[in-house]
Amino acid sequence: MKYSLFLLLFYSLLASAQTSIKATFVDSRPFKADTIIAIDNFESLYYISNNTFHKKYQGKDINYANVQLGNLTSANTFNPLKINLFYKDFNTVVILDNRLAEIFRIDFNTKQPYKNVSLISTGFDNNIWIFNQDLLQLELYDYKTNITKAAAMPIQSKVLDLKSNYNYCWLLTEDYLYTYTYTGSLLSKIKNEGFTAMGTVNEILILKKDNQLYFLGNGLSQFQSIILPELLIKQFLVTNQTLYIYDRETLKQFHLKID
Repeated sequence: MKYSLFLLLFYSLLASAQTSIKATFVDSRPFKADTIIAIDNFESLYYISNNTFHKKYQGKDINYANVQLGNLTSANTFNPLKINLFYKDFNTVVILDNRLAEIFRIDFNTKQPYKNVSLISTGFDNNIWIFNQDLLQLELYDYKTNITKAAAMPIQSKVLDLKSNYNYCWLLTEDYLYTYTYTGSLLSKIKNEGFTAMGTVNEILILKKDNQLYFLGNGLSQFQSIILPELLIKQFLVTNQTLYIYDRETLKQFHLKID
């Protein structure tokens, strides 16, 4: 009897883990940008166009550009009061406030010990997560004190993406998806079955594989496919339960029912 109940519970959990999530179409609008970075709860739109970082909100469009630092590689707006811009060619991070005024600059070429950085993401307080390409390791770095607060074990496979919030950091490589706590401790390591990019909302991950998106809940290891109409996914963003998909010409908005 106990064995039968165990099997029933097991198959119920398995079926639940494999259930797809439906995305309901909400809106679509034309939009042109090189890269869309984020859309926040107040519908402020952050994007990169012609190597310039933009914030579009309430009918205004403010921007930041720095041609001396070369191409703008990436931007992170998780903390809108400390926006991080990464210029990989010059190994430099620029911190902006919510009005896109520069408040701090990190030139890793001048730091001791030297760090060759390939990816960055926001951490808590004055910390940022960086991937040290020379040491092949993820580091939690305090840019005000120039102290590395935590360093993970070296990663042997190619790093594809890095995302974080105040509680966790996710590192996607060709071989595995790693989850770390805010102190740098490894929480989980899941085999990567072809995912190439990811987005986060709270402690939830949305991952891209080919032209399909998948959902991974906090503490889970089973991926759920997101049911979408046939469309081209160049970029995707998640804000609360809203999924945005961008094809470089149109920005589409979907509602996700995430329990």
